[in-house]
Amino acid sequence: MRIVSIDIETAPAHARVWRTGQQFVSLDQIVQPPQMLCYAARFRDRKRTEFYSEWGDGREEMVRQVHRILDEADAVLHYNGKRFDVPWLRTEMQLLGLTPPSPFAQIDLYQQTKQFYLVSHKLQHVSTHLAKVEGKISTGGFGLWTAVEAGDPAAQRLMRRYNIRDVDVLWEVYDALEPWLKLPNANLYVKTADGRPVCVGCGKLEALQRRGVERLRTGSYHRLWCNPQVGGCGKWSREVHRLDGASVVEVSV
Repeated sequence: MRIVSIDIETAPAHARVWRTGQQFVSLDQIVQPPQMLCYAARFRDRKRTEFYSEWGDGREEMVRQVHRILDEADAVLHYNGKRFDVPWLRTEMQLLGLTPPSPFAQIDLYQQTKQFYLVSHKLQHVSTHLAKVEGKISTGGFGLWTAVEAGDPAAQRLMRRYNIRDVDVLWEVYDALEPWLKLPNANLYVKTADGRPVCVGCGKLEALQRRGVERLRTGSYHRLWCNPQVGGCGKWSREVHRLDGASVVEVSV
């Protein structure tokens, strides 16, 4: 299974307003709508993180490259990407006149970390507190985006490092939380010579062990565990072939 992590950075909208503070901004006050500045992406089976930007590659090339990346991926790893990154990318591709890339699954770490009780679900806190990794790079605030738009080379270099680090953090959080995550079934991508199943998460064969029985309403199944002591990820799964079944089940009244 080819999984790519991706993170985009966008420029804010430019608008004409009369004052500061919370207010309604109408469409006719918008001078320039928000737009994508850059993005970073890294496939799990590659060491190099790809980076494309409006200032370095031009808008058309930047969008065409992300279309290629998504087209190669079986699944996309992101943080709040279902609501932000992926809709942004779809919009950019449509505006350029591209057809949709081939379908891909989505692994949204923001949504999946909601299973844990945390004081904050921001990526910085999730990475340092829950995954216990180094975390994000500091940007210094909104001024970085202003400087990038103004064409400041130093700001653009910092934005590049910041964006690439976010993608690396995604993989570090993924690795730390892998047994807890709902992932595409690796058995649909990994085929063993003798037909034995692999771990649904990490795709390993040797670490997968039978551990007890799972009993559902209509049948019982062998429960499987990917043993970390022999290189597994610790994820639980079950076989699909029933050991035995029930002839009667309860109905709602």
